[in-house]
Amino acid sequence: MHHFARRSAGFTMALAAAGLLVAGCGDDDNSVSDTVGSVTSAVMPGGNNTGTPPASPGAEGSPTETTEAEGSATPDEDPNADAGETTVQTPDGNEVTVKGSIYQKYTEAGGPTGTLGMPEGEEEIAGDGGRYQNFTGGTVFFSEETGAHIVWGDIREAWEANGGADGQLGFPTSDEEETPEGKKSEFEGGTITWNSSDRSTTVTEN
Repeated sequence: MHHFARRSAGFTMALAAAGLLVAGCGDDDNSVSDTVGSVTSAVMPGGNNTGTPPASPGAEGSPTETTEAEGSATPDEDPNADAGETTVQTPDGNEVTVKGSIYQKYTEAGGPTGTLGMPEGEEEIAGDGGRYQNFTGGTVFFSEETGAHIVWGDIREAWEANGGADGQLGFPTSDEEETPEGKKSEFEGGTITWNSSDRSTTVTEN
């Protein structure tokens, strides 16, 4: 009888232990499942199951194009093409390059903070093999025969009214100079003077 009681008690304890073991495994499974779910959500937001952040739209393979302005001159037309260059960002966000002989003249005039101010566009072809570039304060014209010179103000207006570089006066051969009456600029085909008293200009062809 005593042996039977001990066996019954032992069997009862074994069943109790088994119940505890089963209950403990069930809790661990739920805990592990919850933990795995949290980690999965943290690593793969939005269902991205690669474990890597999604790429930005258009970030891969976006081409970078370098284009030349229509009518812009090639560097070999300027014997001073390797004299240097600068790229200026204009107030409207565009980037404009000034180079070669025009860059040298632009630097002499003080660059963006000088009398010529900011470039308005890229260098372009002018006249017979020459080039020019517009700035807010004037224009630099260049040809291999005459070099680079600045034309601006009333003298520039009179020059353009007479055909500019394509006209009888041709390219400028000097920057604007002071005279007792005002200013003057020399050109291949003549001279333009400006009178400070009445702001009149006089064109004298050679």
